[in-house]
Formats: sequence, C-alpha cells, structure tokens
Amino acid sequence: MDVLAEATRLKREGHPVISMAVGQPAHPAPSAARSAAARALVSGKLGYTDALGIKSLRKGIATRYKSEYGVDLDPARVAVTTGSSAGFNLAFLQLFNPGDLVVITRPGYPAYRNILAALGLNVVEIAVGADTGHALTPEAIEAVEREKGVRVAGVLIASPANPTGAVHSGQAISELDAWCADRGVAFISDEIYHGLTWSGEESTALKVSDNAIVINSFSKYFCMTGWRIGWMVLPEDLVRPVECLAQSLYISAPELSQIAAEAALGGTAEMEAVRAGYQKNRALLAKRLPSLDLPFAAPMDGAFYAWVDVSAHTNDSMAFARQMLSEIHVAATPGRDFDPVDGARFMRFSYAGDHSEMVTALDRIEGWFGER
Repeated sequence: MDVLAEATRLKREGHPVISMAVGQPAHPAPSAARSAAARALVSGKLGYTDALGIKSLRKGIATRYKSEYGVDLDPARVAVTTGSSAGFNLAFLQLFNPGDLVVITRPGYPAYRNILAALGLNVVEIAVGADTGHALTPEAIEAVEREKGVRVAGVLIASPANPTGAVHSGQAISELDAWCADRGVAFISDEIYHGLTWSGEESTALKVSDNAIVINSFSKYFCMTGWRIGWMVLPEDLVRPVECLAQSLYISAPELSQIAAEAALGGTAEMEAVRAGYQKNRALLAKRLPSLDLPFAAPMDGAFYAWVDVSAHTNDSMAFARQMLSEIHVAATPGRDFDPVDGARFMRFSYAGDHSEMVTALDRIEGWFGER
C-alpha cells in the first residue's frame, strides 16, 4: 500500500505513472449495471434491504452457479455482502473463537492474515510451491498440527490465488473438503477471481461440498471494485446466524450496488471481451518478463497477476519497487506483504490495465535495466 500511495502522489503531481501494482480492472462496470444504477438514482427510492440481500439478486447469483458450474444452489443459502471483505469478516466471526488456529497459504493475500490476527486468531501460513502444485494439501496441514500440538479450526484457500495466480484443481479442493469434513474443520474457499482462469480447471467448492463457505465478489470479473458488493454461499445451518450478525454489523449491503450487481449478471458478453484483453496482456508478460531476467515463481493460471522472482536484480523487493517507481514511474507490488518469510525475493505485477500501458511499462523496465 505504501508503493500505491506513492504512485498516487506522483500521478497527482503530473508524472506519467503506470501502475501494475493494484488488482483493479481498467474497464468500468458493465454498461447494464451502470444504466440500472442511473435509473435507481433518478427514482431516489433507495434504502435498507434484507440483511442477506435483495431476493432477486440472490436468485440471480444462484442461477449463475447453475449455468457456470452445473450446481443447483438454493438462493436461500446466498448472502449478499459489502464486498468480499465483509464476507471474510462475517465468516471469521461466526466460525472461530479467539485463539483458534486457522491455516492459509504462503504466499497469500495479506488481508486474510491481518483480519484473522485482529480477531485474536492464530494464523499459520503454509508454504506452497511447485512441489505441492501451488496448492494446500491435507498432509501439510497435519504436519502443522503435529508441530503445534493443536488441532486446526479452519482452512482457507483462494483459487485462483492472489498473488500467484495458482489454481487448485477440483481434486485438490475435494481432498481438502473431505479432510475438513472428517475433522469438523471449517473450510472457506475464496473464489473472487472465478471467471478469470486461463489454464487448468475452474472448480467451485460447491461442486463437492454443501459444508464449504464460498466467498466471491463482483469486483474482479465484473470490474466493480468501487461498488463494494460481494456474496457468500453458506451451509444451511449458518444462514440464520450470519444473517443476525450481518444485521448488527452492516444492516445490509448498499441497495444501489445490489441493483447494479443484479444487472451486471446479464452483462457477461461485455465482460468476456474484457477477459480477452487480460489474456492479451498475459501473453505479453509471458513473453517479456522472462526475457528481462524476471522469471515466474508460479504459473499464471488464473487471476491477472504475475508472481515474479526478482532475485537476479535485488534482495529487497520493497526497495526495488520504490526505486523503479521513482526512476521510471512504473509501480509494482513488493512481495513482503504476501510472503513475510521469502517475499523480499518476489514482486507481483498486475496485468489488469490497458494493453498499451503494459507495453510502455515493460519498455521502460527494459530500458532501465539496460542503464543499471
């Protein structure tokens, strides 16, 4: 976030900053979503909704699971949230008690660790890499239990993952779900980058489980980051407890965003065109980054990130990121937040931006390396 703040400051001062740091699509929300929001604003009839969200939106989300995955989902199990962030808060508060042990992957999205720690939970980050298929395994979790002498209370995965783009296979998800079910362990699947899988299988945990808690959002595939609208899919026995908790914490997700989100579900043709743009950017990075001695540390199987080994150029990715931003006005994210152990060797490059800007940024990096 420090790099992002500095990039924002430089851009405000008129510098030609290109950001490959933030996971924010360059494209706006679907036109259908913007039109629906405009109509709602004209009507002026906006207020609180049911804590679990507008029924028609919940039904629309359930219908998407049928069309995309062949999963029959009862809309009553869908809870609309103020972004996926609220979904994580609700899940953690409902499922765990202070002191519980929760497993996440390393590298991984830093907000998981930070929210869990803020709630008084013990977080164990399990390293994943090529030897594990960049996926979490039951064997690795059992090793943690033996080491800590404590039973795990929860397991959280993301597929596709941030920052690596790695994808858990359907088999890997099924094995984790079965392991958790056998031991009464909560299983949370972050599927916020679904719709942006390039290689391998895009499998929702709902295909193998009615016990998993699935969290998703309109932010990434539907390009609606600023609308702060997401959803959870809950086991039946958690719907009412989460509803009561959501009422107390949030009342409801913003009605305007819910109206826009429902309309967005019909805008997939537009979003598929955006998706094709990401694929073009991905191909560009796949060609250019290795030629700059920036090899990939994980496959770009999903999301819109390249997780890159920068150790040929630096042993301090934070300092490297600051220098790159200062000297050539290209922003990328240092790896420390994603991986507090080995992150100094890595950086994350986002390719969610405009293609011409991606080309310019890589040209700048190439020239900069040539001058160093």
